[in-house]
Amino acid sequence: MAVTVIGAGFGPLPEGAEKELAGADLVVGTRWDLDAFAPDGARTVEISSLETALNALSALAGDENGVLLADGDPGFFGAVRRLRERGIRCSALPSPGAAQLMAARLGRSWDDLAVLCPREGDLTRVVNVCRARSALVLAVPGVGPSQIGAALRGWRRTMVVAEDLGGPDEELTTLSPAEAANRPWREHSVVLCTSDLDEVPPRQWIAGGQALPEDGWALPEESFAHREGVVTGSEVRAVALSKLAPRAGALVWDVGAGCGSVAVECARLGAAAIAVESDESQVVRMVTNATGHGVDVRVEEGRAPAALRSLPRPDSVFVGGGGSDVVTACAHVGAERVVVALPALERVAATRDSLRHAGYEVSAVQVSANRLVESEDEGSRLAAADPVVLVSGVRGQAS
Repeated sequence: MAVTVIGAGFGPLPEGAEKELAGADLVVGTRWDLDAFAPDGARTVEISSLETALNALSALAGDENGVLLADGDPGFFGAVRRLRERGIRCSALPSPGAAQLMAARLGRSWDDLAVLCPREGDLTRVVNVCRARSALVLAVPGVGPSQIGAALRGWRRTMVVAEDLGGPDEELTTLSPAEAANRPWREHSVVLCTSDLDEVPPRQWIAGGQALPEDGWALPEESFAHREGVVTGSEVRAVALSKLAPRAGALVWDVGAGCGSVAVECARLGAAAIAVESDESQVVRMVTNATGHGVDVRVEEGRAPAALRSLPRPDSVFVGGGGSDVVTACAHVGAERVVVALPALERVAATRDSLRHAGYEVSAVQVSANRLVESEDEGSRLAAADPVVLVSGVRGQAS
């Protein structure tokens, strides 16, 4: 049994496709593809679902040849994976896929784009990637332009929606998230979300962008513009990041963010980030820091907990400033993880109790770093930084 998957678009078939079709005993595809490409004399099976195609191809005899007509590049979020999962070895002859076509229509490179192929119910993860960076979404029911646009309100984003991409009724529309949320769209559209449609992205060496920042994380304090002494120390930040687990598809709140060092670090690790701060001068520093590190951080200028009420639900929350009312509010927003930084021991017990009452499993650690300092008079010595207690809450499995 030999199976070939051919990417059938609206242009010519890829090189070698006609030869494979001519020798096929079975051709599987949509009615449109079968009418257009199946040779006379071959058995055909019209796809009602991919499972139908897999069953038909699995039933081929040992000396029979089968062809599956698929869309675009069948090795990119396509049929090749499903065939191999069923133990069906195959070769593929690809045509341009949706990501290539979309970028080509816009005259844009696409090696920097996060390409997302969601399943129904993946809206939150998809939107968080779109909030954090430029992304291209292969839409499905429930995760389409309207839903994505509605969830991107409050972020500086432009959307391009392609309907019937590569087909006779192809149409590309550029609009704001609010506009995308308020109109109907055809199913299976392709959506590009970006902060600047005219930006030329930096040259990449790995598709989809840098997986992790090349200069590491828990950056030195001097990597951020900050008011003297008002910045989360790098050692404290390192432990906090390990507790927050920032990642692509997650949303992190940095509450009482100061200069935004934690929010910026989370964004550098792929998460969408919202920084909440009431001090106008710190907000300016926060914007400077996000821009300087090349990440998007949504800045909410206001005082918590009131400023938190209209924000989308986070996966993780870092509380760097604020009283017990802020901790209580953050404990009840439904996040998987909450991390509270406390310089004063008197607040540890109350913070622990607030998180426990909200259903979290709580742990705490004091972070106290001694840094090597060199001076001509005293030589090498260790200088102690002020200790900080990190109280962490993680949702239990039953929650």
